[in-house]
Amino acid sequence: MSAAEFRELLAAYGSPLYVYDLDEVSAAADRLFACLPRPSTLYYSFKANPHPWIARTLRGRGCRAEISSPGELAAALEAGFAGDSCLYTGPGKTAAEVDAALAAGVRRFSVESAVDYRRIADLAAARGITASCLVRVHAEGAQGATGVRMSGTPSPFGITTGQFLATRDDFAPRPGAELTGAHFFPLSNARDEASLIAEMTHSVAQAARLRDTAGVELRTVDLGGGFAAPYARPGPPARYPALGAAVTSALDTALPGWREGAPEIAFESGRYLTGSSGHLLCTVTDVKTSHGRTYVVADTGVHHLGGLSALGRIRPVSVQAEPLTPAPPPPGAEPADATRAVLAGPLCTPADVLSRDLTTDVPPRPGDVLIIPNVGAYGLTASLLGFLSHPAAAEVVVRGGEPVDVTRLSLVRTAHTPATPPPSAVSGLGHPDGRSGPDAAG
Repeated sequence: MSAAEFRELLAAYGSPLYVYDLDEVSAAADRLFACLPRPSTLYYSFKANPHPWIARTLRGRGCRAEISSPGELAAALEAGFAGDSCLYTGPGKTAAEVDAALAAGVRRFSVESAVDYRRIADLAAARGITASCLVRVHAEGAQGATGVRMSGTPSPFGITTGQFLATRDDFAPRPGAELTGAHFFPLSNARDEASLIAEMTHSVAQAARLRDTAGVELRTVDLGGGFAAPYARPGPPARYPALGAAVTSALDTALPGWREGAPEIAFESGRYLTGSSGHLLCTVTDVKTSHGRTYVVADTGVHHLGGLSALGRIRPVSVQAEPLTPAPPPPGAEPADATRAVLAGPLCTPADVLSRDLTTDVPPRPGDVLIIPNVGAYGLTASLLGFLSHPAAAEVVVRGGEPVDVTRLSLVRTAHTPATPPPSAVSGLGHPDGRSGPDAAG
């Protein structure tokens, strides 16, 4: 989109503002499908961005849904995904959420342990159905470079190949569930194509080992993701010209029936499919100097973008900003040094920093609008939405340059009654300080 189009959206819907381009979502899906072995199944990882218009667009491009919470299940159903086209993943699944997923038609689960497998089996058996389970394999050995490693190190995810082989009987077919394949997700946001190829071909070999050593029936092998895209900085998503041929060769050698769907080969992606579709527009509210550092203060921060960066889940934001709406500097305003500026948000914490090395074409001034690119993934819903209770940034969805949807997320406190509340809890309901009875109103 052009600067003029962004300016029009900001004037109409206010600042800060997320803008998602559905045309770019479709293009990203087509690019990724073209890189994969054929035939392949591609799951969209809802954790990247559960916006219903984005999810609906990816469903239309042939993606299925990878979900890991009741909220993501609800978002997938809202976007038109059928329950049986969803893969339910993640550690720590509760009985309540598994049962709700089964009730919604979900039949495929990634299981993280024997306990997880038994829980799903028992709940499915109670409903008279059988769940199809993929064991999440925490494969030994790190093959490629990545910003976030999901296997080869101590982790709550999955079970190592050795542990699985030693406890194979714990995953035997039982009423309500059967093991139908393996799920791998060794890395996220791979550093380069060679790293991604190394991990995926290693996963193919591990899948064959499970089949040959433990007799696992491989109806499905999910090779996970790791497809890279820039985050909050300019640049295109990664290209993978050699990936398809390399993984195809590994599959032909280790799992020769895959071309006929035995096993089905699946992949997952979140950031690659949605990252390039999103921009965040924000407005500079102040420019000031402190101990020789210039601070550009904006009306957005870690409550809207990059809150997970503090946990190491997402790399620190490096923002390229463009002033769309230059404003005359107010009396006494200090000029910004673009080479040393810190981009800070409005929250009352020194942790609210989006960039410690803000790079701009011209020094920002109060009233200028900054554009943060490549934030369609791990943006608003990966942020600290509830901290300090600022309103969420509005989200506008465009297709062909025209808005098709504008919404704003909000946190709403609702009444909640436990299924079997203890008497002490019941007696304290009705007043914030715990009082009840005729004096509770104060």
